[in-house]
Amino acid sequence: MLIAFSVSPLGGDSDSVAKAVAEAVRVVRDSGLPNETNAMFTLVEGDWDEVMAVVKRATEAIQSTAPRVSLVLKADIRPGFTGQLTAKVARVEAHLNNDPT
Repeated sequence: MLIAFSVSPLGGDSDSVAKAVAEAVRVVRDSGLPNETNAMFTLVEGDWDEVMAVVKRATEAIQSTAPRVSLVLKADIRPGFTGQLTAKVARVEAHLNNDPT
């Protein structure tokens, strides 16, 4: 399973969410699951229970700092496939380079 999620505090005293989001990303990185963070989402790969437990802990990390939390989650559930965090991008890059591997 490959998920992309974004979790952010709402209703706090500041417009900046970086510190709270960093705590959520720390939870993901400490999980040991393959992951990647970009400007909009954090991607995590693993089995259903592992990934959803990480999302829950990351959400709880945000919840500890804010009265309200926003969570957006998108999942690619494809049993029997691993390494898709990088493989999906590699397939697109191959097409961009005219190498339909």
